[in-house]
Amino acid sequence: MMTETLLKRDAFGAIYLCHDGSQGMIRRDLAQVSWWLRPLASRAAAREARVLRRLEGIDGVPALLSASRLRVERSLIPGKPMQEGQPRDPGYFRRAHRLLRELRARGVVHNDLAKEPNWLVRDDGSPAIVDFQIAGMGDTRARWFRLLAREDLRHLLKHKRTYCPEALTPVEKRLLARSSWLARTWRRTGKRVYNWVTRRILRWQDNEGRG
Repeated sequence: MMTETLLKRDAFGAIYLCHDGSQGMIRRDLAQVSWWLRPLASRAAAREARVLRRLEGIDGVPALLSASRLRVERSLIPGKPMQEGQPRDPGYFRRAHRLLRELRARGVVHNDLAKEPNWLVRDDGSPAIVDFQIAGMGDTRARWFRLLAREDLRHLLKHKRTYCPEALTPVEKRLLARSSWLARTWRRTGKRVYNWVTRRILRWQDNEGRG
């Protein structure tokens, strides 16, 4: 018998933890989304489904189980969000870097790795990444793709600086010290608009808006 536990509900739908005996999965349900947000929520869910199909087979990324216009189901990865797991082992960040390289090799950038809840610390201490609603897909040789992949890495290094600063290498410190024009522009313009929309209209708080 399937049991469902509501994990989160916001303007973009509801997230449920579903258990059927020994197996679990995560369901994103858009059935109760307001009509004026339904197109945007549906597009984000469809994007996540496409990205998960492209990343199929990568350890540390949820597997897509099913997708429809109003529902996306993915496998459950047991673990804690980064802010709870607080990884102090340098090995976690080495494996996380390898995971980012695997995403990049498949032509995927996440675009939302500044949020700690999008990083998991699994039960064995290894990393996982969730919530691919605003991920990008493209040519790995394209300049814009390389730029966004660099930002994914910089966000990982910021987390490393928080939880394991003594393990930062000189190269990583230089990368952290040099923000891209994209990051600078985002901080000055886009981030303010994003925060206003998500906090005032969608009513997300810090570290929310993830699945």
